[in-house]
Amino acid sequence: MKELTLRQVEVVRAVMIAGTIQGAANLLNVSAPGISRLIKHTEDGLGIRLFERRAGVFVPAQEAHSIFAMLEQVHRRMDNLNAAVGALQKGHDFTLSFASAPSIAQFIAARVITGLRQRFPDLDIDLDILKIEETLDYLLLEQGEVVIMSSPLDNPAVESIPICEGRIVAIMPEGHELAEKSAVSIRDLIRYPFIGVDPDDPYGRTLARPFLDAGLSPRHAMRGRFAQTIVSLVRHGLGVAVIDEFSVAEVYMPGLVRRPLVEPAVITAWSVQKRGRQLSSFAEQTVHLFRRELAKARARETWDRAPD
Repeated sequence: MKELTLRQVEVVRAVMIAGTIQGAANLLNVSAPGISRLIKHTEDGLGIRLFERRAGVFVPAQEAHSIFAMLEQVHRRMDNLNAAVGALQKGHDFTLSFASAPSIAQFIAARVITGLRQRFPDLDIDLDILKIEETLDYLLLEQGEVVIMSSPLDNPAVESIPICEGRIVAIMPEGHELAEKSAVSIRDLIRYPFIGVDPDDPYGRTLARPFLDAGLSPRHAMRGRFAQTIVSLVRHGLGVAVIDEFSVAEVYMPGLVRRPLVEPAVITAWSVQKRGRQLSSFAEQTVHLFRRELAKARARETWDRAPD
């Protein structure tokens, strides 16, 4: 016994609604001969007559009335299915939970969420800002799908994937004498009150690396835990600092001057997830957007103009 395909259901219903082959072709935006052939092929394959031809009009055959009633049910269910798929494509009835380190969340996360909202306008988004010691519980307890960090997580229960490498840069308040330079050495920076992050913190250890590589040990006039704190203290004229470029990725940052370091120094952004967990398509898109936005920030020259 031959079975109807979904395409045949669609064509038979179109002929039933339009009453003519040409009308059905117009509904489906295809050629009339193709519709005519498919109707004949369907009737021959089923061994029953679906339509009676009356003066060029196709009328459902008496014996096929029960079939047409079921075809209409199938079509309604397909409409419902397509509506559900369409809603899912927009993110309807789904909550995407992910987290970011404060340094990356400052500017990059907002750009990522903008991209997500453009593609999935109905998606419910839950963004957490985490310290590195909070990340493991967040992922293992499945409070969120992925965390974007400035350090990898050394634990076999999670997987850390590098997604972008950025520069460590020097920052100073506007009007500072180091702002006269087009690039700043770490040896220049340590001559001034220096603001940093505890080197025992993974982020602080990364920021301290260029000094340690040069055999220097910077003395902190004051310390902050997060990049935003460092930026605020520098803006208020309390000292100078080094920081990852993602934390100062805004084009215009009044009160702050950014300069490249003479010594090469880099930081890596990582995507961290529970090992073995399959990310949702929304989370995969989130990681893709972080990769893209971090790379754009890396490529963009945001150095503030040095005096001529």
